[in-house]
Amino acid sequence: MDFNIGDEVRKQIEEAFRKRGRVTLIIAGRSGVGKSTLINAIFHGRIAETGQGRPVTQEAREYTKEGIPVTLIDTRGLEMAGFRDTVKELEELVRSRARDEDAGRHVHVAWLCIGEDSRRVEDGDIQVCEMLARYVPVVAVVTKARSDQGFRDEVQRLLPQAHNVMRVRALAETDDEGHTLQPRGLTELVDITMELVPEAQRNAFAAAQRVSIEQKRKRAHGIVLGAATTAAAIGGLNPLPFADAALLVPLQVGMLAGISSVFGLPLTEAFLTTLVSSAVTGLGATFTGQSLVSGMLKLLPGAGTLVGGLISASVAASLTTLFGEAYVAVLARLMQQRAGGFPTADEVAQAFKEELVGRQKA
Repeated sequence: MDFNIGDEVRKQIEEAFRKRGRVTLIIAGRSGVGKSTLINAIFHGRIAETGQGRPVTQEAREYTKEGIPVTLIDTRGLEMAGFRDTVKELEELVRSRARDEDAGRHVHVAWLCIGEDSRRVEDGDIQVCEMLARYVPVVAVVTKARSDQGFRDEVQRLLPQAHNVMRVRALAETDDEGHTLQPRGLTELVDITMELVPEAQRNAFAAAQRVSIEQKRKRAHGIVLGAATTAAAIGGLNPLPFADAALLVPLQVGMLAGISSVFGLPLTEAFLTTLVSSAVTGLGATFTGQSLVSGMLKLLPGAGTLVGGLISASVAASLTTLFGEAYVAVLARLMQQRAGGFPTADEVAQAFKEELVGRQKA
């Protein structure tokens, strides 16, 4: 069976995007609490650049960026002037999104930001928290964290509807004495938000955020497990003749696409084609289904003797797991080295090839 890389890549990219979906968050809070700074610290793509964003109400803007599977709705400030109208508009926006047939447009989580330097929770903050909590999980985010002095506990007392109160500092700061305060609380905010986001949106949230490589890795492990389960089903109760083993190849390509998408990589036909080409050459194979499977079998000790014979369900699952986990390890390592930034397609392809060669020799 020949492996038509172009057709398979296009199909699997479309499927990966469909499965990943999109996540929507509301970022509420008064002007000056650092909402845009927080957004740009946590998400890929510096989404909240000044001047960007589409108005969705008089006081709220919607931020999106191509290739980043998150929609952020920023209230732009909850000031006393016109406060009632702002809250009314915000509530109607949440309600209307809930009626949308596209679940990716629903509001999934709200962050209510309160500046630690103000040391105050306004009545408006309380009202907004109560309103949002009727529709979505709310996390109270204490921004510009420098010195708690019991303020977090006070926020928690005044906002009992909030699922949690997280203290964060989005950027490093240096005081007059030259002491540097490093960013803090961002990973913890991502972790608690991941627990509150619906399961169907968790891959999108993992892909969109940049501070927790571990969350990307966890979601990628799930994709590998799903692919391995499917591979075992392809093998079935009876061993799979090697002549039919090319049935596993679309599964492998789809797994690579899914892992790439959940890590948030700019997934294009050129990128995935380069990745698969690198894997093929790393495995010493050619672009045919049987040859590629034969190359992958070298990853399993003793499995080379199966060529021309039979592949059991357990072998198909083990092979898929090894192949997928090798790719997860490569992406996690490269993004860790870049503090959450994206490596280039060539860097990923070369590192994946080297990983496969190393595992073959092991």
